[in-house]
Amino acid sequence: MHAEPVTYGTPIERKVTAATAGSYLGLVALLAVLQTVSADLDLIAFLPDWLETLAVPLLPGLITWVSGYRAKHTARPDLPLEQR
Repeated sequence: MHAEPVTYGTPIERKVTAATAGSYLGLVALLAVLQTVSADLDLIAFLPDWLETLAVPLLPGLITWVSGYRAKHTARPDLPLEQR
């Protein structure tokens, strides 16, 4: 009923790598923008105060989600067909 145990290698799936890189690059870009426009406090002033607080931290998470979603799944040819 059960297949033989599968030994997993150490390669990191492309989705994880893409999400990690996207998160890092998103944070770097966000910090660069914030440092560049630090004197311009009206950058997001058109938003309500409560939304301003939520908008900035959501950007890196959104970049991470999109990059992980768009990256291709890493194929696992070592798994049995029913587990792929």
